[in-house]
Amino acid sequence: MTEETKATTHFGEDVFGDEAIRTYLSKDTAKKLQATIREGKPLDPSIAGEVAHGIRHWAMDRGATHYTHWFLPMTGSTAEKHDSFLELKEGEPIMQFSGKNLIVGEPDASSFPSGGIRSTFEARGYTAWDPTSPAFIKRHSNGATLCIPTAFCAYTGESLDKKTPLLRSMQALDKSLKRLMKLFGRAEAHTACTLGAEQEYFLVDNEYWKRRPDLVLTGRTLFGAAPAKGQQLEDHYFGTIPNRVLSFMNDVERELWKLGIPAKTRHNEVAPAQFELAPQFEELNLASDHNMLVMDTLRTVAERHGLKCLLHEKPYAGVNGSGKHNNWSVAYGGKNLLDPGTDPHENAVFLTMLCAVIEAVDKHADLLRASVAGAGNDHRLGANEAPPAVISIYVGDQLAEVLDRLENPKSAKREEKGSLKIGVDTLPAIPKDATDRNRTSPFAFTGNKFEFRAPGSSVCCSGPMTVLNTIVAEAVDRIADELEASGAAGKAKPGEHTAAFHNALQKILQSSLKAHKRVVFNGNGYEAEWPKEAARRGLPNAPDTPSALAALAKKENIALFEKYGVMTKRELNSRHEIFLEEYAKKVRIEGACARDIASEMLLPAVRAEYLETAQALDTAAKVGVASGTAALKESLEELGDGLDAAKSEVKTLEAALGSDDEAATIAAMTALRSTLDKLERKVADSRWPLPKYSEMLFLY
Repeated sequence: MTEETKATTHFGEDVFGDEAIRTYLSKDTAKKLQATIREGKPLDPSIAGEVAHGIRHWAMDRGATHYTHWFLPMTGSTAEKHDSFLELKEGEPIMQFSGKNLIVGEPDASSFPSGGIRSTFEARGYTAWDPTSPAFIKRHSNGATLCIPTAFCAYTGESLDKKTPLLRSMQALDKSLKRLMKLFGRAEAHTACTLGAEQEYFLVDNEYWKRRPDLVLTGRTLFGAAPAKGQQLEDHYFGTIPNRVLSFMNDVERELWKLGIPAKTRHNEVAPAQFELAPQFEELNLASDHNMLVMDTLRTVAERHGLKCLLHEKPYAGVNGSGKHNNWSVAYGGKNLLDPGTDPHENAVFLTMLCAVIEAVDKHADLLRASVAGAGNDHRLGANEAPPAVISIYVGDQLAEVLDRLENPKSAKREEKGSLKIGVDTLPAIPKDATDRNRTSPFAFTGNKFEFRAPGSSVCCSGPMTVLNTIVAEAVDRIADELEASGAAGKAKPGEHTAAFHNALQKILQSSLKAHKRVVFNGNGYEAEWPKEAARRGLPNAPDTPSALAALAKKENIALFEKYGVMTKRELNSRHEIFLEEYAKKVRIEGACARDIASEMLLPAVRAEYLETAQALDTAAKVGVASGTAALKESLEELGDGLDAAKSEVKTLEAALGSDDEAATIAAMTALRSTLDKLERKVADSRWPLPKYSEMLFLY
């Protein structure tokens, strides 16, 4: 069997997909289940029993003895509670899995973050099967478990997870697009949001990781001087992948392919020991679930190779941080609405969607920023390595010219014949890939999709994509409102709209661009001048997590999510509370960890160096040797000054931790790190207790 045959044969073998559905279910049941999966039709409850029976047989044939409802609580990771198929019937052991077991589970909801929705004594919660994301087998060293993707809600029916709002937002956008496409004369069809999530990560040798309490407890290094060589030679990006890493990557891809995850691209990223994995596009809900599995697989496979996979946004200071670029697009009836067309009518639809996204992002930039807020991402956003905290849109020079001509028809260049009009021949065909790429833009159009570059490497894609779907649904509805009010839409067949329709649409898009074009920025987002220019344009700039999360408490944003049935006021308030609390806890954990490492590991090493230097100086004086004493005195003074400063900074950090002031804690950690990173260069390498950047960043 060739490697090509092996890869295709094993792809999806641990997923209850089309082949398994056809094999283990009757033809009628298979047809009904596939309609739910592919077209979003409601699940027929009458088939649950047969589906459960078929899934159990399939899972046991694959070696599974247990099942779990796999869900995405507000912890940012996944959750699972395993139950065996084993049951006793009249004292005899049997293997059984009912329709009820498949559809509903009842995990304890009191111990998950709920933001006040659940109290400690109110434990009941429910998981509900999501048939649009197929069941899969999760393997471990000596067994396997059937995993059933589910939503997670409280006894009161309120969402306690990240999947439920995403599914609601997809329904909201589908409803809005059906309405708009009807005005364009298109037959009702299924809306498919798609996502390709590029996953960046670092690898470090497991032995080094175990000797770094900061990596173990916080995911990032709280101390560490820059090595002589980092990423300044720009030789790591797309460089030859080290054999050890390539072996790890091969195993990761084999695991992912078995789970039906189309891992496509792998390469060295910008920083040493940093890498990227990118899949092919999939429908949004499935892609989000798959990305959670990608992160889990990276971690588990790394263990087998004596490595640790670091998914923190900024595990090392002074080198590139890790993001997760969310490539989002939306199709209607199989046609990508963000793909420039080959005729004026298709381009009218494309420009309408483009304007809707621009309007949505400008109007709700604060929500998009809030969706990527977190303690880890605060170290990355705007740090000359990632998109800034100011949300803007990059469209490229050619599309910028098209939008300018759309907004101001009389501004057409002399060589252009006539003004640009929607839906008529003077509107030129817009070629695919009509834009360059802009790595400094947080939200960039890249030919037939938007790339949201601000999400951090550890984030669950569901959060940012829930916001994006919802705000675009609102913009699409507003355009549809005005088109309906114009009285010029709704009767013509595709390509046969009247001049009145085209004129009405053009005026609507012109008005939208005039109000929202300020968010379009094609320049360098890393330049110091951009935040100043953004302020002049009136664009919001939330530099840290607490200020970014304030958007979740705004009345107009709560009203938006309630209007589209994505989240209630209570659900949104709970997330605001959960995310603020998570931020505070992470900062406090980092602060306490920094205090302990400094007090128990680093300061003792500096004191030992100080004492050894003092003894050497004293010995020189006793034997009457003058040479070298000047250098020893200088070293002693530097070490002593550092000891005094670090001891004082530890006390300042201790006080900040006692005050529950996150900003003060961060400032104290920063000052302490600065002092101790300087001392790292003055203490003997053999004495310094932490593995250094020069050791950890280079894997060979």
